[in-house]
Amino acid sequence: MLHHFSIAAENPSRVAHALAEVLHGECAPFPPCPGSFMAIALDNYGTMIEVYPAETELMPGFGTEQVTFSSNAFASPFSATHVAISVPTSQQKIEQIAAREGWRAVRCNRDSYFDVIEFWVENKLMIELLTPPMAAKYLEFMQPQNLAKFLSAPEEPVSV
Repeated sequence: MLHHFSIAAENPSRVAHALAEVLHGECAPFPPCPGSFMAIALDNYGTMIEVYPAETELMPGFGTEQVTFSSNAFASPFSATHVAISVPTSQQKIEQIAAREGWRAVRCNRDSYFDVIEFWVENKLMIELLTPPMAAKYLEFMQPQNLAKFLSAPEEPVSV
């Protein structure tokens, strides 16, 4: 069960407010890291997205100390990290939010198994959003018996 995750953004407040809107939740400052905000879904799972300033890096503490926040002015604006989230929001509303923010949002099919909306936060970080119908199809695909069939399928030959 995923409860929360963090991302970096050029404008953490703006990003957190837009994500809170997609989640049908609330936005609030995140005090442990100055300049950071939280998009809180206000659901029964504690779903939250922490949004840190772009140059923020999480560093391990020393010995038994907890995580520390560091700043790297040369951090890349791109990342291999992404997440898929089921949201109670329609595709039309997601596209409206993205358009208002000037961000890319495009519905994509993942190998005919399920669809997602690639929601590109600040056009740098991809979050795959699944509307309720998309989430149902995703969950159907991810059931253990269906994954077993998928994983046991013969690999397609690659032509060179």
